[in-house]
Formats: sequence, structure tokens, C-alpha cells
Amino acid sequence: MGDTATGQAEPTRREVRLVVASSVVGTTVEWYDFFLYGTAAGIVFNKFYFPSEDPLVGTLLAFATFALGFVARPVGGLIFGHIGDRIGRKRTLVATMLIMGIATCAIGLIPTYASIGVAAPILLVLMRLAQGIAIGGEWGGAVLMSVEYAPRNRRGLYGSFPQLGLALGLVLGTGVFAGLGAMMDESAFLSWGWRIAFLLSAVLVIAGMVIRLKVMETPAFRRLQQTEARASVPALEMVRNKLSRRHVLLGMGSRWVEGVAFNTWAVFSISFGTGTLDMPQQTLLISVMIAAVTMVVFIPLFGRLSDTVGRRTLFGWGALLTGVVAYPAFALLGTGTPLLAGAGLVLALGVLYPVLYGPQAAFYSEMFPVSVRCTGISFVYQFSGIFASGLTPLVLSYLVGLDGDGYPLVVTYLVVAAVVSAVCTFAVRKRDLRLIAEAEESDMDSARDAVRS
Repeated sequence: MGDTATGQAEPTRREVRLVVASSVVGTTVEWYDFFLYGTAAGIVFNKFYFPSEDPLVGTLLAFATFALGFVARPVGGLIFGHIGDRIGRKRTLVATMLIMGIATCAIGLIPTYASIGVAAPILLVLMRLAQGIAIGGEWGGAVLMSVEYAPRNRRGLYGSFPQLGLALGLVLGTGVFAGLGAMMDESAFLSWGWRIAFLLSAVLVIAGMVIRLKVMETPAFRRLQQTEARASVPALEMVRNKLSRRHVLLGMGSRWVEGVAFNTWAVFSISFGTGTLDMPQQTLLISVMIAAVTMVVFIPLFGRLSDTVGRRTLFGWGALLTGVVAYPAFALLGTGTPLLAGAGLVLALGVLYPVLYGPQAAFYSEMFPVSVRCTGISFVYQFSGIFASGLTPLVLSYLVGLDGDGYPLVVTYLVVAAVVSAVCTFAVRKRDLRLIAEAEESDMDSARDAVRS
């Protein structure tokens, strides 16, 4: 099925369902691939690709390559954001999935440091960079496919659907690792079993591509084509526009706590629990998986709530709540008791994190005009990911090394991020969001007039 004509009327229910399914499946595949690396970094890569006499050094090096994926994400965001604003949202989606699938399968085939020496970590870094570029382009295109197909009073709900890919990808990633670990002894898992999880990506990519190739372009972009209102160089237009510049900076600040919170509870908690608290790896993986399943329920719930109470309000209060819950959640994890540690992870990651992640897609989308929207949201999300997400496991591992169990310093870091993000969120002015919405409505009227003429 190709793109429909630019003058097509409102999308049918079948088209909307196809778009939503494509967004969910696509982001699930992308995040599954991306999270496999984060899980493996603290369990496998620190031992076999970055060997060191000091286990902390090996872990820091492994998480440094984890951070490299986030450094590459802005590059992917700019490249595919440009494509999304100039050529179409749809065009970005097939390419990003192929890049991610190839890179992830390749990671599963790279020999260890003991086999090929320094070439092993070099190849691992290159594939991690490819993953970063792919996910950098994926998020913006997938989000806009859902948001721009949604009725205006349901954008929060529709925008939350591709966000489910984060939770589902995390469930699959940790679930596969937990399942493989349960089916084989530790030596077999560390020797070759972990590679199966990466090679399985090929199956998911094929399934995702079948659906994604049927996706049509969004109505909003088709109106841009019809009225010839596309930006020549979206990134330059975004920088030149005072309001867009302001929203880029505030958007990146608002995202700090979201990235920190997720990577604290979904990534760092696993290496912290196994390395510092001597908890069983399986216990932590299962706890994170349960939290991710819980997210599947709460992400659309809070996305829908944002359609009622307002995305700015919900996101801002969610940032503050994330800071408030940091200490009790970490205290529960620090007990080392499986039930209490699991409860802390489910509370922080499964219930409270969706207050931020549910409305985020629609919130950021409505901060930019249609002509630079893909570039704008991709830049905000991916560039902020360097400090908000990619550096978090590295920073927290360093803080743990400074302060034994690391509770005071780690909690302080989370609280500071929460306050900064809340301030930036509430600094986004309601009148500016209304101006952007009114401009989009005006573009819709212009497109209708062009069709009639």
C-alpha cells in the first residue's frame, strides 16, 4: 500500500490501526535491540570485552560504550529528522529498523577480547554507534506517525502507544536474558548463551518490516506537501525561530529526569544489585521485567490523562514525584531482599515513570510547528539523551565507588535532575503552545482550500 494522495480526507479506522500497530511493533523491536546492550553491559561485556583486574573499571568501561550509543543518537535524530521533515515521516522508519537489526545481530557474532584482542571492543563500539544512529531516527518518526494521525483531543493517548515499545522492548530484552539464564548454567550462558538474545533480533526485524512497509504518510505531512510549506533545511529553520530555540532548550532540560530515572531503575539497578548488593541476577531481571509489564498498563493511562489535565501539568508534577520517590525506592532496593527490592523497582519504574513517559510524545510534538516537528522532537529527545540517559549508569557507578553503597549521592543526583526538569517544564508557556496549535489549524484550512480549488 503506497502513500495516499495529498488531498485525501480523514484517515480511516483501518489506516489508524495500521499506523498504531506499526509504531508499537517498530519501537518495540528498536528498544529490544537497544536494551539488550544495556543489560549485557553489566553482565557480559564488562567481563569478556573490557577485561580488568578491577571489576569496577570493567563495568565503567562497559557502561562508557553504553553511553556512546546515546552520543550517536543526536546524529541519527538530525539525519532522519531532516528526512522526516523533507521527504516524509514514513521514509525514516524502514531504514532505522534495518540498521538496528543488522547492528544487533552483528553484536551477537563478535568474538571476545580473549579471541581477537582489541578488535573485539572496537567492533562492539562500532555496532553500538550504529544502534544509536538507528534509535535516534526511529523515535521521532514513530511518534509522529501516531500523534499526527490522532484526533486533537486524543493526542496524548495515541502518542503513548509508540512509547509502549520502550516497556515491551524492555520486557523482551530482560525476559530473554532471564529465560536463557534459567535454561542453562552460568558458564554456558556467559560463553555463548547470551548471543542468542542478540541473534533473535533478526526474527523481530522481519516481523516489524512486514507491517512497517504498509504504513502511509501522516495527514499533517501530506498537508505540508500540498501547500508547499516544507522547510528547506529544517534544522536551520528550527534554530532561526526564537520560539523553537526556546523549546529545544526547555525540552532538553525537562527530559533530564526522565532519562535519569529510567536508566537508574532499568539499567543501573541490575549491575548495582549484582555487584554491590550481591543479589541474584535472575531476581533483578525478573523484577525489572515485572516493572516493565506494569508500565504497559500505566503508559497509556497517563497518556490519556494528559488529554484531560494537560501534558505540561502532568509532566511537571511527574518530574517532582520522581525526585520524591527516589529515596524510598532506593532504600527498598538496598535491603537486598527480593520482594522489597522488586517492590521498589515496580513502584519507581512501573508506576511513577509512566507519569513522565506517557504524555511525553504528544507534549514534545506540540512544542514545534509541523514543518520542523520531526527535527525538533528528535533533537530534543536524542541530544538530551547523552546526559539524561547515556551517562547515567556511568555517573551512578562512579558515585557508588565514591560512597560505598552510594545512596546519598545517587539520591541527590536524582533529586537535582527532578527539580531542574520540573522548572524547565513549567517554563514552557501555555500561550506559546496555543500559538503553535493555531498555526497548525491554519495550515489545515489552507490545505482544504487548495483541495477545493
